[in-house]
Amino acid sequence: MQVNATSSATSAATTPQKAVISSDFDTFLKMLTTQMKYQDPLNPIESSDYAVQLATFSGVEQQTQTNELLKDLGAQFSLLGMSELAGWVGREARVAGPVSFSGTPIELAPNPASLADRAVLVVRDAQGKLVSREDLPASTAPYSWLGGDAAGDPLPNGRYTLSLESWKGEQLLGETPVESYATIVEARGGAGGTTVVLAGGVEVKASAITALRNAAGGG
Repeated sequence: MQVNATSSATSAATTPQKAVISSDFDTFLKMLTTQMKYQDPLNPIESSDYAVQLATFSGVEQQTQTNELLKDLGAQFSLLGMSELAGWVGREARVAGPVSFSGTPIELAPNPASLADRAVLVVRDAQGKLVSREDLPASTAPYSWLGGDAAGDPLPNGRYTLSLESWKGEQLLGETPVESYATIVEARGGAGGTTVVLAGGVEVKASAITALRNAAGGG
């Protein structure tokens, strides 16, 4: 339905443009005829001048039609991109960004610094308040975050920001965002590029996705 609606809109936008071109061409011919009719018989307009005027108008007309064609092609390429993204819906995307916690464990893809011998998961709520610090293995193995607070009790459902501190002994090597997996529920196109909506309403740029996989149990 979206493709049909877009095609109709494109056709509606192109038809008035063609009508304007036709109208302008008729006006040009009337002006040219009037110019020939009232030219000075003792100093007639050179035929080469008429040829230049016709060529100029023809060039403008062709450029206008070319611009319209390019717009149509751009719209078609945009639809093609969205049709490809439709295959993403229902799959799980790995991305560094906020997570939507609803009581279900969230799979993380930690990436501590290469020299780290200890890693700490730092959890902040939607207001940026620190709610938990949790020791993780200093490896890139997947980690299932259960959504516990500092005391180990379940956190309220909501949006949280996760980051990873990399430590070597007592030295903090750095703190980086943690990538996690979430199901894609929608893909939106726009002037700023394609935005992907994840389960829970988290929105990220399609370019920020680093991996895709089939949803658990999806084969």
